[in-house]
Parts: sequence; structure tokens; C-alpha cells
Amino acid sequence: MPHLPAPGRPLPVSTFRVQLRPASEDHPGFVFEDAAAVVPYLAELGVTHLYCSPYLASAAGSTHGYDVVDHSRLDDELGGQAGFDRLAQACRESGLGIVLDIVPNHVSVAEPESQNPVWWDVLQHGQQSQYAAWFDIDWASTGRVLVPVLGGSIGEAVERGEITVDDDGQLGTVVRYYDHVLPVAPGTENLRGDVLALLDAQHYRLSHWKTAGEELNYRRFFDVTTLAGVRVEDPDVFAQTHRLVLDQLSSGVLDGLRIDHPDGLADPEGYLVQLADASGDAWVVVEKILEAGVSEVLPDSWRCAGTTGYDVLNHILGLFVDPAGEPALTTLYGQLTSAETDWHVVVDDAKHLVLTDVLGSEVARLVDLLRAICALVPEHRDHTRSALQAGLVELLAAFEVYRAYVAADGRPADETARRQLADAAAVARAKADPAVVDLVRDLALAEGLAGAEGEERRLRAEFTSRFQQTCGPVMAKGIEDTAFYRYGRLVALNEVGGDPGRFGTSRQQFLDFCTALQRDWPVSMTTLSTHDAKRSEDVRVRMALLSECPREWADAVTAWSAQNAHARPGGLPDRAKEYFLYQTFVGAWPLPVERAVAYAEKASREAKAWTSWTDPDPDYDAALEQFVRTVLADETFTRQVDAFVASLQPAWVPTLLAQKLVQLTAPGVADTYQGTDLVDLSLVDPDNRRPVDWDARRALLARLDGDGTPPGTDDPDAAKLWLVSRALRLRREQPEAFLADATFAPLTAAGSAADHVVAFSRSDRVVTVVPRLVLGLQRRGGWGDTTVELPAGRWTDRLTGASYDGGAQPLAELLGQFPVALLVAA
Repeated sequence: MPHLPAPGRPLPVSTFRVQLRPASEDHPGFVFEDAAAVVPYLAELGVTHLYCSPYLASAAGSTHGYDVVDHSRLDDELGGQAGFDRLAQACRESGLGIVLDIVPNHVSVAEPESQNPVWWDVLQHGQQSQYAAWFDIDWASTGRVLVPVLGGSIGEAVERGEITVDDDGQLGTVVRYYDHVLPVAPGTENLRGDVLALLDAQHYRLSHWKTAGEELNYRRFFDVTTLAGVRVEDPDVFAQTHRLVLDQLSSGVLDGLRIDHPDGLADPEGYLVQLADASGDAWVVVEKILEAGVSEVLPDSWRCAGTTGYDVLNHILGLFVDPAGEPALTTLYGQLTSAETDWHVVVDDAKHLVLTDVLGSEVARLVDLLRAICALVPEHRDHTRSALQAGLVELLAAFEVYRAYVAADGRPADETARRQLADAAAVARAKADPAVVDLVRDLALAEGLAGAEGEERRLRAEFTSRFQQTCGPVMAKGIEDTAFYRYGRLVALNEVGGDPGRFGTSRQQFLDFCTALQRDWPVSMTTLSTHDAKRSEDVRVRMALLSECPREWADAVTAWSAQNAHARPGGLPDRAKEYFLYQTFVGAWPLPVERAVAYAEKASREAKAWTSWTDPDPDYDAALEQFVRTVLADETFTRQVDAFVASLQPAWVPTLLAQKLVQLTAPGVADTYQGTDLVDLSLVDPDNRRPVDWDARRALLARLDGDGTPPGTDDPDAAKLWLVSRALRLRREQPEAFLADATFAPLTAAGSAADHVVAFSRSDRVVTVVPRLVLGLQRRGGWGDTTVELPAGRWTDRLTGASYDGGAQPLAELLGQFPVALLVAA
């Protein structure tokens, strides 16, 4: 049975995600007052819930809110409590609820360290701090917390006078290093005349920033040293970090929550039990990345409403990718770039790079645990550190999902976890000592934990938890933040939770997925764009059209590469990145040069092939920037890109409307990301967090409502807003047709173009009909004799006003006035 909010708890019908942030030099900001001002527009659009990015007190100047410093108050830079109260009042007046994104996994420990009172206390008092239990700190390693913030060695910093000790009126005696402010342990103030001696007496160790890669001794979010992991599995920590949010849920200010990165927690399932009990079973969705390539599903034991929708996003995208284009695009990619065409090889290389160069401290801590366990078990004492590390690394690299859910309390692992680890071990045994691989696998599965006692039991339990907590960072950094930027066969497929090795989703696969979603997770979230997505929904779907025209694409991109050879003196940037960028240009066209330069820098540094954030190559970086600037200043090239994009336009607009209508009417709670109510051509963050022109949206919606007739596809913004507003208003009018008690039923199509239509009914009250693979449909001359079988009764299209009888309806007529149909039973 699906897990649903408790009876009487509010349930969102649709959400609209906004990114809150203070003003800065390059952004006007979007604070509580700004959000309140757009609430009436969202109500007119048909939205039922405002969906806010994190708004608890975060690091100074935070552009996203995922770096919380104080759970007890709202962010003053966003307007504080008074500003939020005005936002909540605006929502009440317009009939909107509020959903909040929260971050239980970590907190910010960035400079100045004094802004996080909990972390400050730990640095000042060490293991005696009242908050020491908040963090996963390996005190046994050195007895001190590593603070890797120096630009060089500590000796050099002291000698140059970069580290000083002085008195602060509020904080007492403090250590300063540029913007960093650190406490001094009680009783050590008298050492201030000898800075090195004073530093040696602290509960923390200042070090070069690069030492974090190998020696960091606290759990962090992925590889972000300034985000320290929090132990919410501790009931006291949970209570203190969730008190304000739970109060808002209890008072009715909040109706639901999105949980950031649950796989980072020691016990995600246990956390969700705590949260459900404490919130009275509120509507909660989790940012769980389900790997499509291995058909991963959300554990049915989790007390939540479902995921944040990446699984839906990728299934919808697959509808508009033509598998027939795979061979030609694979050949083109290999010939043009000489890059590896096998996605799995790219992933394996990227994971090994991350395990070696990015997550070294996490690996080292796990190896330390393995060594300690082996020392207590005679038959394992002779395993060397290098053998243990090799076996561990190969198992982590071969593991194909973000986590195996194994309890660290002696309960046996379930069959899913056993299969996942067995599959990984089968691969790892060929690359490392099989006996060591089996040992690591068994420890990850908590084998032997139930019978262990004392220190051995503690070590085994810790290894089981930490192994799981490390799998997610390996996947995220290895695939999302490395392989996705290296592999360019069809960049549209390189999306969070996606599998670039799979080319498309059949119509039947998609319909089966939706049937299961309605049965198992009917109020999960659906989405097409998020703040973390690699590109917006409209960029992604334009790129997907390349799968339908591989020959034309090959001709165009081969010509571009030849004529732009002058922009690659010395052969830089590499061909793979050049090809990656051509796809990006087409997807996001027209793309201003400054946005293109910023994206190219991020894409190349994330790829970590020629340059990276931690080890930049100035020559490569300069060559890449010059290439982008040169080609985008070339009128001949830009005219050619204009022409190619224009050739896609007649198929692109119907396709972007089709994917949007499918998402808004598929099972689940439909989310719309800020800016995507119109056509949005954004790339990865920070590009997708640019200011939104709300005035233009208000004016356009008012005009559309005043005209009352569907706009033509020659105005994509108007066409999309028309579709979004009509679909969201229908959801608000008839929520029972879409949510927990609804039904989902595929409709039958017949005729020569039947594979080009997706049609389904919701609760026998709403019907969605959309085209797919539109380039191919247009090339074959349109719908011809193709029909779709509508349920019995009389149906009216909310998008055109036209009415139809049940039974076989010609698609040429049904989709003749507007590219998609949203039918409502009379």
C-alpha cells in the first residue's frame, strides 16, 4: 500500500518552486517580500502550493540556502520572521499552501565560523562540547578537528603574519586567518604570544586546504569541506534541528516538506519514521535518485509520499528520444572526437578518479575501520592495508546505485541489498583480491554483526553505515559531476538519475511506469526541471530531437568543426568538449556569450579531464574561453546555428508542449520550476537560478485569459503558458482526478502513426493526448489514418474548446488546432 499523508493533512495538488536568495552584485535577489509579490500570479496560474528553497538561517550571502548555520531561526537576509509572516499571509489570502525544502544531512561550517554557534562550540570545547555528538567526527584519529582552510603550510601562514590572535568584544579571544574566525579553547589564552603553541593547544588543527582530500576527519556533504554532516539519527539532534520546521507544520504554516539528500543519513528509513511521527504524517517527498539503468525503485517501507521526480523526468524524456538514431550518433561521436563511446567505461574511469582524488579521506576512514575489524578477527589479520583499500575501492566503483539500505543493528539485509552488493562484488573480484572483496561485501551487508560484541560490534556497525554513506558521494561525484561532463554521445540524456547508455523509452515502457507510479506512489512529485538539473526541460528536449535527425546533425556539426579549426590553435579545447558545446549551443540557442563562457568553464572543470576546480590548467581554460568567444563572434557560424535551430522549430514546439502536458497530468503532484511556465533555455546552475521576469508573465497570462483563444506555435512562450495555466487550473478544480484515489489508464491508438502518440485517461474524467518523435511524424506526412480510442461520453478540449464523442477519433482532427489535447469529460 502507498504511504499517504494522514487523514486531514493538507495534500498539494501542484507546486511551484522558487529559489530564495539575498541580493548580490550580480543578482537583484528574491527574498520573502519578492515571493509574496508573485503569489497572486501563481494563484492565477492554477498552482496550489508555493515550494520554497531552504529558508532557515544560512551562511552569509548564500545563494541557495543549503548551507544552514542555525536551525532555530529564519534567514535574516531573506527578511527574517517578519518577512516570512508577510509571505505566509499573502499565501493565505490567495489560497496557496507552502512546501519547504529542508536539509537534515549537513550544516555550513564556512567562514566566519562564528556564524554557526554549534560548530563554534565544538571547535572551542572539542569532545567536551555539548554539541560534539552532532557531528560524525573521528576523534580517535588525532583528537582534533581538521580545519583545512590555509593557502599554504601553517608555518608559512604564521611566518607571514596571516594568522593573528586578538580579542573580539562578543566572542572573546579569537584566531583570525583572513575571513576565518576561530575560537580559542578556555585556558589557552595565555599562549597568545606564541601563535604556533596556541594553535597546537586547540581542539582543531589548521591545515592547508588540500589536506582535506586525504585527512579530513569529519563526514561532509560529498566533497564539500565547508558542509559538515549532522547526526540526525540522534533523537536530541533531530529535535533541535527540526523544532522550527515542525512548529510550522503543526501551526499550518507549512503543508509539506522536501528532504534533501536522504542517502547521506546514517539511517534514511529511520529518519523518515522520526519525521512522520513528529509531523503527524505530513506530505513528504525525498530527493532520492533512482538509477534507471538498473530499474531501481524506492523502498516501499519508507514513510514518505515519494521522490522529488527525477525518475519521472527521465521516463518522460525517453519518450522523445528516437532509439533508431543511436547507431548513427554513436558512430558520429566516436569518429568526430575519438572519445570512448561506451558509457560504462566512462563511468568506471570517473568513479576511480573520484575515489582516488576527490574522496580520499572517506576511503581512508573506511580502510581504517577495515584494519581495525581485521585486527580483531584472526582469519583476516593478514590482509594488508593496500589490499583492503583496493578491494574497497573496486566494490564502491562497481556499485550501481546511491545506496544499499542495510540496518547497522544486526537485522539481516534484504534481497535487494544482497543482489546489489553481489552484482558489484562480481565485477570487483576481477580487479582485486576476491577474498578481500567478499570480506568488504559481507561487512557492508552487516554479516556477522548480530553475533559480534563490544568493540568489534561497534566497528562493524560503523563500517556498515559509513560504507552506505560513501556510496552516494561516489555516484554523485563520479557520474553526475564527472562522467556527465565527459560523455557527449547525446548530451540530452546526461541528466540526474538518467542513464546515457540507454537510448529512449518506448511508449509501453512509459505507460507501464505510470501505472506502477499510480499504484505505489500516487502522490509522489513529478518534475521536468529543478535547481539541480543539468539543463532545463526545453533545452533538453530540443537536444533530444538530434536523435531523430542524426544525418542532418552529422553534416552540420562536421562542417562546424572544420570551419572552426582556426579557433582551436594547438588543438585545444579537445574535440570531445567541442562536440559537447555544439550540442549545448543548439539546445540553449540563442545563448549569450557570457553565459556560454561560464557554462563551458563549469562543464570542463567538472569533467576533470584537462582541468578541474582543484587543479586548474590556465592554458586549457584560456583556450576554451577563447574558442567560445571566437565562434560565437563569427557571423557565419552563428547564422548556421540559427538555421539549424530554425529547422528544428516546427518539431521542437509541439515536443516541448507534449512533454509538459504529460508531466502535468501523469500520476503524482506536479511541480513547475521557476521560469519554466514559459519557454526556458537555462543550463546548469547558476545559469538556471537567474532572475525571472515576473512582470512579463503576469502580462502575458492576463492577455491570454483576455483573448480566450489558444495561441499559435509561432509564439512558444504564449503556447506554453496557455498549456501550463489550463492544466494547473484543471488540477486545482478536479484534484481527485489526479491524486491518491485516481486511476491511470492507457488509451489505444491505431493506424500507421500509432507509435507517435501517447494517450492516457485519468479517472475516466481527464484525457491527455500528445505526439512523440515529431520530426519523424512530420516526415511521414502527419497522422494519416491514425486514431485514438477515447472513453465513452462527450469530451471537451480545455486547450481549444473543441468537443468530441467517445470512440475512435482521428488524430489529425484532435490535434489539428493545437499540438496537444487536454480533454475533460462533459
